[in-house]
Amino acid sequence: MPVTLNPYLNFKDNAREALEFYHSVFGGELNMSTFADFQSAEDPSDSDLIMHGQLDGPGLTLMAADTPKHMEYREPAGFSVSLSGDDDATLRAYWDKLADGGTVLQPLEVAPWGDAFGMVTDRFGVTWLLNISGAGGGGAGAPA
Repeated sequence: MPVTLNPYLNFKDNAREALEFYHSVFGGELNMSTFADFQSAEDPSDSDLIMHGQLDGPGLTLMAADTPKHMEYREPAGFSVSLSGDDDATLRAYWDKLADGGTVLQPLEVAPWGDAFGMVTDRFGVTWLLNISGAGGGGAGAPA
């Protein structure tokens, strides 16, 4: 198997809801396992929480889990997830769904480098960057 890099998001008791939301945004195949599935809940109230969830879709893998009670949960900060490409319709559809119930930080519009670019924090507190390549194949100066 080749080496891959993909986001692994942590949530506080709502990973199932977040993963189901991302499944509705991106499609693909969603698999979730609870702490009870692996008999690994130190606190019985963690049993039905997600120990590991994985969404595999076209061009993406997104993983997530709930933070068990015995571990400190930290709000998402200091990172963002980037989506980029030249499929305007698909990326705009992702944008619309991620923005629903979220906060647009930078509207999705043509940026100085010629691509459409926007930033949104979704309803779960995860910040997404979207970059849609312009007709000139721009993107060289786009933020990563």
